[in-house]
Amino acid sequence: MDSLSRFFPLSGFNSSSSSLSSLSSSSSDNVIDTMIQRNQDAFREILNSVNPEIIEQVFKPPYDDYFIQKRDAIGHLGLSSIQKMTTVICILAYGCAADHCDEYIKIGESTAIETLMTFCKAVIGVYGEEYMHPPNEAKIARQLQEGEERGFPGMLVFIDCMHWEWKNCLVAWHGMHKGCSHTPTLILEAVASKDLWIWHAFFGMSGSYNDINVLDHSSVFDSIVTGQIPPVNFVVNGHYHTMGYYLSDGIYPKWATLMQIISQPTTVKEKLFAQR
Repeated sequence: MDSLSRFFPLSGFNSSSSSLSSLSSSSSDNVIDTMIQRNQDAFREILNSVNPEIIEQVFKPPYDDYFIQKRDAIGHLGLSSIQKMTTVICILAYGCAADHCDEYIKIGESTAIETLMTFCKAVIGVYGEEYMHPPNEAKIARQLQEGEERGFPGMLVFIDCMHWEWKNCLVAWHGMHKGCSHTPTLILEAVASKDLWIWHAFFGMSGSYNDINVLDHSSVFDSIVTGQIPPVNFVVNGHYHTMGYYLSDGIYPKWATLMQIISQPTTVKEKLFAQR
């Protein structure tokens, strides 16, 4: 347990030691893994990405040293980078309020909000160039190869919608945000590959909508309409095609860019299709 003292200020560490003592291991790795319930390597990779040395390469001087642990005017250590990032992960991953971790991690509400905003800016600055852009020719070629290996030549990614419960929805808005779940929800439309690479996300539609309504408002196929997507060329049964397609549920319309999956296969051919 003493190994955590270098990460947490004494004011926050001592008061939370009784909670941490119930953990089976005293190593800092296990404590971090238990607190955020996420893979330690991924946590460390993101934590290292907001390291001042990395941030300096992206933003150039003067870079943001917000995540450096500093001493205040009387020499007391401030919040560590692990404390700040743990708070951010709790807010982003679990939808916690800004003051949710104030007693356990000893971080104030205003500081938690400031940390969240700074963290998001840092992550966008570090990872934005790689992840926040439409798919390029190399990524499309990789997806086409993976789809062909699974028996779906020309398949790019999978499109689907999911409902996120809106716990604090106003009572007056319940009617327009209730759907099949009978609780207020907001809909997220996402296009993702097998390795969970998000190609498109459209969030905020009312829970009373279905997948077709969301698709009508979405911009998922705008790049195809405007011709901005890289060319997709493949051959099926001797026929040459120049447009890829997305796998989708049966509710989606029968468009050239969508191929419906078979949720309840009956014939041998349908079962083979579903297994792929």
